[in-house]
Amino acid sequence: MRWLDHREPVSDALRGAVIALGNFDGFHRGHQAVAGEAIRWAHEEGRPSIIATFDPHPVRFFKPDVPPFRLTTLEQRQELYIAAGATAMLVFHFDAALAGTSAEDFVKQILCDRLGAHGVVTGADFTFGKGAKGDVDLLRELGGRHGLQSRVVAAVSENGVISSSRVREALRAGDPQLAAELLTRPFAIRGIVEHGDKNGRKLGYPTANVAIENYLRPRYGVYAVTGKVLATGVELKGAANIGIRPQFAPPKELLEPHFFEFSGDLYGQEIEVAFHHFLRGEAKFDSLEELTEQMERDCKEARRLLS
Repeated sequence: MRWLDHREPVSDALRGAVIALGNFDGFHRGHQAVAGEAIRWAHEEGRPSIIATFDPHPVRFFKPDVPPFRLTTLEQRQELYIAAGATAMLVFHFDAALAGTSAEDFVKQILCDRLGAHGVVTGADFTFGKGAKGDVDLLRELGGRHGLQSRVVAAVSENGVISSSRVREALRAGDPQLAAELLTRPFAIRGIVEHGDKNGRKLGYPTANVAIENYLRPRYGVYAVTGKVLATGVELKGAANIGIRPQFAPPKELLEPHFFEFSGDLYGQEIEVAFHHFLRGEAKFDSLEELTEQMERDCKEARRLLS
């Protein structure tokens, strides 16, 4: 799949594409509806389809100190867009230059001249241009002047509008099952397995330590999880703690999955850990023996839920 940069002209083969415009971080059901309309439109007219995203997220650009809230990495998004059937992913690199681009210049100079778009599809709440002054009505008006067609997809609702905010709220509340319903897949953190303090190994439950980096922090605690080794495709089941490990000093924020019936070496490998069920909140125990007993119960429950 092509990975495009909004600052560069696209190849002739990708000019005339239909572009799904949005951030599409979590690529939840609402995002999928917008992308699906763009892909259908492109197929009907024999055109390429492109799904866009912004990196960093505009909120991160304007408020760099906000807590992490990312639901997917660019690599995860690319894989999701491929699975949806898109021809290419377009990354809008959100910097001062893009933030200062007027709505009209965004349409004329970027979408039409540089990218050669035939049409764009957005959600009803899409905004663009300096100060986010452009909306879907202005996009239709400006596009009409320059031969750019546009379509708007209504919000997808189920007990309320499906949004990235709802996904984040569910994860922060310790409800990965609701998040998975909204996303159509479990929330998953991807990272490189690092060497740690070997505390889990000493207790008989070796873990694969992964830094959480810029991902949203789901509720700290223990989860039933599945894991995937990206290099080999090996899939695993396990229980994972995410948090600051209050039993051990100093506090260190980590994702620590323990995979059942696995004894291989994962150090230096990239894995993806998907959150399926919340088991309990993070806690400090009076002794390591109590912690070990609880870990045994956690693993037993995780096995049952994942069976």
